[in-house]
Order: sequence, then C-alpha cells, then structure tokens
Amino acid sequence: MTGHSSLPGIIRFLKLVALGLFLTLIVLFLVATARTFTLEVNAGLQLAHWEKAAVISADLTSEQRDDLLTHFKEAIRIPTVSFSASHQNTSALQEFNHLLKRVFPTIFSSSLVKHELVGNYSHLFTVSGTDPKLVPYMLLAHTDVVPANETDGWEVPPFSAEELNGFIYGRGTIDNKQSVMAILQALEYLLERGYVPRRGFYIGLGHDEEINGYAGAVNTVKLLKDRGVKLQFLVDEGLAVLDGIISGLDGPAALIGVSEKGHATVKLSVSMKPGHSSMPARQSSIGILAAAVTRLENYPMPRLFGSGPEKSMFEHLAHKFGLPLRFIVSNLWLFSPLISRVMERKPELNAFVRTTTAVTMFNAGVKVNVLPSHAEAFVNLRIHSAQTLQEVLDLIDSTIADDRVKVELINGFDPLPISSFSEQSFGFQVIKKTVLDMFPKVTVAPGICVGNTDSRHYTSLTKDIYRFAPTWFKPGDIQRFHGINERISSKNYEELVLFYFRLIQNCDIKRLPPSHTSQHDL
Repeated sequence: MTGHSSLPGIIRFLKLVALGLFLTLIVLFLVATARTFTLEVNAGLQLAHWEKAAVISADLTSEQRDDLLTHFKEAIRIPTVSFSASHQNTSALQEFNHLLKRVFPTIFSSSLVKHELVGNYSHLFTVSGTDPKLVPYMLLAHTDVVPANETDGWEVPPFSAEELNGFIYGRGTIDNKQSVMAILQALEYLLERGYVPRRGFYIGLGHDEEINGYAGAVNTVKLLKDRGVKLQFLVDEGLAVLDGIISGLDGPAALIGVSEKGHATVKLSVSMKPGHSSMPARQSSIGILAAAVTRLENYPMPRLFGSGPEKSMFEHLAHKFGLPLRFIVSNLWLFSPLISRVMERKPELNAFVRTTTAVTMFNAGVKVNVLPSHAEAFVNLRIHSAQTLQEVLDLIDSTIADDRVKVELINGFDPLPISSFSEQSFGFQVIKKTVLDMFPKVTVAPGICVGNTDSRHYTSLTKDIYRFAPTWFKPGDIQRFHGINERISSKNYEELVLFYFRLIQNCDIKRLPPSHTSQHDL
C-alpha cells in the first residue's frame, strides 16, 4: 500500500523535473539567440576612431614596382637552406647579406639606422625615433628556408623564382623572405622620401629560424637585453589572410596570432637481448614499440577546443557566418563539444582542437635474420594552450602504460603566453588598423599559431607578441607551406611592402585614440 500511495508523488516530481528541464532549454535557447545577434558588438573589437591618414603617400611608380619584384626574385634565388642544426648553406647566407646591402642602399647609409650582424648571418637594424619617451617596437622575419627538391613535383625549379600566371614560385616566397624583403623595402622607400620616425623600432632578421633560432634570435635577444631594451610589441611571421579556407565564413579573415602552441619531441625506446630470427621471443623490441605507438595514435590527447585563444578567434568571426553556423559558432560555451568532434576529422582543424601527436621517425633492426636489441621512435607534439608540457608527458606515460618502453623528452616547451588583443592593446590595434587600411572588407580576429617562430625567444623583452603577415592563402595554399610549389602572387608581395610602409607610420602615435569617440593626441 505504501508503494502505491507514493506513486502519484513520484509522477508529480518527474513532471516538475521535466518542466524544469524544458524551461532550462528555453532559457538556454533565448540566451544563445541573443548572443548570436549581439556578439559582433561584444567581441568584434571595433576599431578605435583613426582619422589620420598616412603621413607619406605609398604610391609607387611602374619602375619601382618592377624593381621591388626584381629584388624579391633575387632573394628567392639564393638557396639559404637550413638542413639541420649542424648544416646550413653559409655561403648562400653570405650572398644574401651582400644582396641586402646592394638593393637597400639608403638603409645601410642612413644616419637614422644602425646595422649589426649577429651570429655572422643574422641582422639587427636599430631605427632611431625622434621621441625617446615612446617605447620602441620590433619587426621580425627570417632569411633561412627549409630544403626543396625539384624532383618532389615542383612545376618549376624551387629556387628559380619563375613567374607563372602572376605568381612567383620558389622556396621562401611565403616562408619567410616575403616579409624579410617587404619590411626592408618599405623602410627603404620611407627613408628615400625623407621619413623620420617618431617612435623608434628594431628589425630583426634571423638566419636559423628553421632550426630553432639558437644562433640568430637567441643572440639577438641577449644583445638587446644587455642594452636594457624593452619593446612595446613585436610582430613576427605566423598567421595570414585566409580567403575561402574557413568553411561557411563570408569573406576573407586576417588572423593575428596572439600565441603559439607549445612543442615537444619525445623519444620512445625499447631495449632487449638480441637473438636469431629462427627463435623469436613472443614479443620483439619492434613489436613492443609498435604497440606503444599504436596506442598513442588510437588514443589522442583530450579535446580542448574552446579552452584557448581559438575560442576568441571564432567569436570574433561569428558574425560573418550565416545561419545556422552563426548560431553554433556564437555559442561555443554550449556547442564546443559538437564543434570539436566535427573539426577533429580534418588534420588542419584538428590542430585547434587538441595537442597533436605525430610519429615522425621509427628506427630498428640491422639485418633480416637478427632480432634487434633496440628500437626507437620519435614523436613530435604541438601542445594546446590549455595544457602544459608536463601534463602532456604524463598523458604519454599513462597511454603507453608499458614499463618496457622508455619515454625520454628530447626537447620541449610550454605554450607561449597569450598576448593582449583588447581595444586598449596598442600593438594589436595598430596591426588591425593597418590591415583595414589595406583591406577594408577583411574581418580581423586573434588566432593561434600551430607552428613555432623565432618570436618565442623574445618573451623577456615584451608581453605582446603578434604573429602575422598579410600573405593571402586560398584553398590549397596552406599545403604549399614547407611543401611543393610554394608561391606568392606579385600583387600580394607588393601589398606586403605597402602594409609595412603603413604599419611603420601608424606606430607613430603616442597612444591609441579612445574607442568609439573622437580621436585625441595623434
């Protein structure tokens, strides 16, 4: 009787729970809908009211256009290849040094510019400003490139700088000689026109970025630290203008990298007694190691989408998506698990979701009839901003879960600090203004670099490091990065020159104008 009498109470309770859930869903839907149509205001970082035009016109003559392309092609033809930490084409680096002095004579003769070689092949330019109270900034790029072989499938020789259908092909066209030459070309033009900067700045050109920058960037930082230099902000390579890359986005997006993923190279090894292949043990060193590698690939690092700068990136772009994508992207607090499951299906998007795991080398065996005593594999990981290096190492140990496999950290570092990108962030807003000066219809958003740059060595000089160059990437172009048929359009290279031409002048304000109000103190 007691059980029957309590049944109506249970039913009433379940009805109340159902009603509560229904009302909760209604509230969530209303909140999500409101956020969908207001996020542009909340997260768009509306650009402060900049009314002042560039001090010096950037108009170029046809002869200047021909010359800047000629100089750029000359730079591409010099094979400044970094093969490994112990093997660089130093004769090419020396040739590149001579090229810079020849094609940028005003820079090297100007009383405003001090030039120094660092580590024999890296360059440090100090450009004096008229107002010593203004904290200087720095522009970074690197002169070395990764190897390239014509037999890999290049349409033209990789160091030929041949021009096809308006594109200049060659190793270094998008990584990173386009920035090297554009920065110096812009400064050359400004100096030729009598420009004297108000805010001093530095230009750093590393020669070994592709092999971690220990001779170039590290020594440049040491030199600046010894001089007590502090930087307002720093701009290096990294992200770009993506056009047609992000599915569903209306128009191109300029992503300014505000951080980089961390990095780890881990060595896995198994050692056993050698033996004859006719009497194999139940498991070999290769089999044990292969099983460990398989577990790492079958059980990837946890999904962390929405826990790092990628959340702000999508929120800033949300208003450029059509419905229903706009509804989903505007409400990552609700839909992050769904979005991450979709994104992880594509390698280029999976990099935003988690710490990625890539087995890059596997070595074992000396003879077909000998059981190898030793097997080793190398795993490269790019660490999500919401994780630490130690957390990743602990997850590797727990995933492999085999004491016979030795896990050894070869090198690594935590994700880089996240630079400010608010309306009060001088560096971010100056870059954003310059982008919009050049490309008014582009949407600007903060982003995360999945690779690493020389800028990671500069964290002791500034807290605001931005990774961006206005190189345009359309579908298929990202695969050219470190790949075959690397190229840039001649028009885009000219745009890079004009971008830095404007950026240097835009940096000459004392402070940002107040947001959404009239400008002051420009």
